[in-house]
Amino acid sequence: MSVMDYIEIVMMILGGLGAFLMGMTSLSDNMSRLAHGRLQQMLNKTSKSRLAGVGIGTAVTMIAQSSSLTTVMVVGLVNAGVMTLFQATAVIMGANIGTTITAQIVALNSFDVATFALSLTAIGVFVAMFSKKEKVKSIGSALAGLGLIFVGLDFMSSAMDFDPGTPAYNAITNVLSSVNNPVLLLLIGIVVTAIVQSSSAVTAIVITMASTGLIIGGGGNAVYYVVIGSNIGTCVTALLSSIGASANAKRAATIHFMFNFFGAIIFTIFLLCWPTFADMVLVKLFPGHPETQIAMFHTFFNVVCTILFLPFVNLFVKLSNYIVRDKKTKAAPTEAGTLTAEMDQRLLRSPSVALGYLYQETGKVFTFAMNTLTESFDAFLAKDVSVKQKVIENNEELAQVNKNMVAYLVKLSASSLVMEDEKTISSLHYVLNDIVRIGELADNVTKYTAHYVNDELIFSGEVIEMLKQMYGKIEQLFDYSLSAFLGKDFSRLADVDRLEDEIDKDRRGLVSKHIERLNEGKCQPQNSSVFINLVGNLERAADHITYIAHSIEQVNN
Repeated sequence: MSVMDYIEIVMMILGGLGAFLMGMTSLSDNMSRLAHGRLQQMLNKTSKSRLAGVGIGTAVTMIAQSSSLTTVMVVGLVNAGVMTLFQATAVIMGANIGTTITAQIVALNSFDVATFALSLTAIGVFVAMFSKKEKVKSIGSALAGLGLIFVGLDFMSSAMDFDPGTPAYNAITNVLSSVNNPVLLLLIGIVVTAIVQSSSAVTAIVITMASTGLIIGGGGNAVYYVVIGSNIGTCVTALLSSIGASANAKRAATIHFMFNFFGAIIFTIFLLCWPTFADMVLVKLFPGHPETQIAMFHTFFNVVCTILFLPFVNLFVKLSNYIVRDKKTKAAPTEAGTLTAEMDQRLLRSPSVALGYLYQETGKVFTFAMNTLTESFDAFLAKDVSVKQKVIENNEELAQVNKNMVAYLVKLSASSLVMEDEKTISSLHYVLNDIVRIGELADNVTKYTAHYVNDELIFSGEVIEMLKQMYGKIEQLFDYSLSAFLGKDFSRLADVDRLEDEIDKDRRGLVSKHIERLNEGKCQPQNSSVFINLVGNLERAADHITYIAHSIEQVNN
């Protein structure tokens, strides 16, 4: 064979790998779209049950077609405080089981189903092109992605399908057979997977080679060391994603590494102690199908590791706490709470999960703004002008977080989303604007406090009590609105509207009675500006709170 022939073979292998990875990406993205929010719902349902966490991790990864994606999402959710380390550990174990479905799909390439699967590319493309329904388009694209996986496998298989006895076949066989040192094979699996950042791709290459008769290490247990190494290599993605994250997020990535590392040690020792394992077990169970043998070992490895380590979830959490120590910093908590400075970019790899995370963060910002308004109102009642600086600082924080969240929404808008998610993104832009306005109204209240104190104004106990009653309804309105917003609970909207009407009536009643007192000479004229503007601003805050509750209707229109 000439140099050009070898170049052509390399290009075919790379092209096949590219088609495989593109197919995996298309399948993953469109399966996530079809799941529409279910990934977020499933991950949110993780409980204290280890088995539930494993099941959810397995299911999410089978849908997302990537354990790296699931683990990165878990790291992001832990970083956001949505998921505990205990929950994350079980989900990560499940993700390792879920990712083995890819190897099983690849192993199908050796059966007649592969010929049919190749046609899925054309079928899926035509369905996606000509269908007007978004869900059908996603199904078509997912089918095309699945077909593209087999196209890539077919390319790689053709490139490596040398005739036995030819110089090329003998040369490659000799090279592969010479690499039989377990440690070296482990390192190959680790390094190649770390570079490609996909254990599925590495396993696919190994399986494809096996289907053409090219067995790494010449046979026996050798090829399984590469598979074991690929499980360690895939941890690189999660470890990289945890850089700059919270201590708990780093611990989640560390747990993922420990799970695969300890599993690799156990299975390496197991294979070294039983050098004929492959021939005595796998070959007898699946004779004539080396690709199926590798796929089944991959599944066996992850299932057994999960069974072994699941009872020790708490130990993994303790070890991660020991390895990743908390930084000893003293943060002074604010009365209004604290906000997340930066949005977690890791979750953008799964738009539906990222949107769910952003929804929860918006609820926190909403609460922060409301607490700021409450601080300013309480300061008015107490004639405390010192709170003004605190309110200014809170509004500066609100403005920065709002800027970050809008930028995050823009990035999400660039993703391939279902229509409902696009509507949610649109509604969140308006919600964030309403939240900022609540903060600005809180600042207005501090200005009225300054006039109250500096101008030595006097408000009767009756007026103060009426203001308190009005604000009590605003606080109740906030509770209803937050519940409706976070839970998308339409049943709460009736309560929201009822309270908002009452607050409007209270404003009109307060202003009307104030004018009566003025006419009767019972109230100072200089009080008017402060009093009327105060109740007007409180009523406007109630309007913005109501708008936030009703934002859930926009998503369903």
